[in-house]
Amino acid sequence: MSAERPEDRLDPAGLTNPVPEGHSSNSRLERVLRSGRFAVTAELNPPDSANPEDVYEAARPLSEVVDGLNATDASGANCHMSSLGICALLTRVGYGSILQISCRDRNRIAIQGDVLGAAAMGVSNILCLTGDGVQVGDQPGARPVFDFDSISLLRALRTMRDDGMFLSGRKIKTPPKIFLGAAENPCIPPFETRADRLAKKIEAGAQFIQTNYIYDLPLFERFMNRVRDMGLDEKVYILAGVGPLASAKAARWMRTNVPGIHVPDHVIDRLEGAEKPGLEGKKICIEIIQQMREVKGVAGVHVMAYRREELVSDIISESGVLEHRHAGTGRRRKRTAG
Repeated sequence: MSAERPEDRLDPAGLTNPVPEGHSSNSRLERVLRSGRFAVTAELNPPDSANPEDVYEAARPLSEVVDGLNATDASGANCHMSSLGICALLTRVGYGSILQISCRDRNRIAIQGDVLGAAAMGVSNILCLTGDGVQVGDQPGARPVFDFDSISLLRALRTMRDDGMFLSGRKIKTPPKIFLGAAENPCIPPFETRADRLAKKIEAGAQFIQTNYIYDLPLFERFMNRVRDMGLDEKVYILAGVGPLASAKAARWMRTNVPGIHVPDHVIDRLEGAEKPGLEGKKICIEIIQQMREVKGVAGVHVMAYRREELVSDIISESGVLEHRHAGTGRRRKRTAG
């Protein structure tokens, strides 16, 4: 990611339904998605450190296989290096970053200022999140803010970008050029309403979506059937969340304790019976990525490997999804301008 590959040098006239002139972020992630190529993003877990080298050490294994690195924003309501700080460091050395903004910790004044600062430093991609409650983190006595939720945050940032003004109505001299994203969890019941929730985020301004972990393909395909029936796959880029499971014990814990993540019995049985469960979990992740590549409406994958970033490069390379970058997939579709 530190060096642009030949296939990333695109003629803007050839992009699929570019956003209105002057509003495109021109981020690598946006270019890849609009070109119809299968995109890959990954999560970079922030260090408990003020040393920039700790960020670069985590980013290096990912740099050649992803189109954007998510810097998490105090996920799980636990304090780490800030998403904005990490994105600034990544941008400084030419890595494509995705700024996560959680509504839990900052009000609209702070968030709008952070967005302008991030854009000034070259951060082009923003993922809008409501955020976990403080009670689940390691500082439950913290005071939550929640001035926005993810949908109202999307609307606010779209107003800054497209209308060139703060929510107060005051004009922004140079609006931020940003590519807006949101998260979705297809596996939270009632399942029938998840696509409706997605539609609200698209209406608010979401241009790309990253989902939570997907291990139950039939359940995810039910969600995607509804997404296609509503025509939402023509309006947003969906990146399916994937990740390697370390063991059957870890899979059971995730299924029991993390809302919306369903790990089917057959996946746990494979891990249980494997001589090397970690290697089997990696194989399962690769298989899921390959299957996602064939699901109509899926524009890419978002790989999450908590504190195991070194696995992501092998997983993506062995999945073969990057081999299709030159082939042309026939998946170019007209989308509503962002």
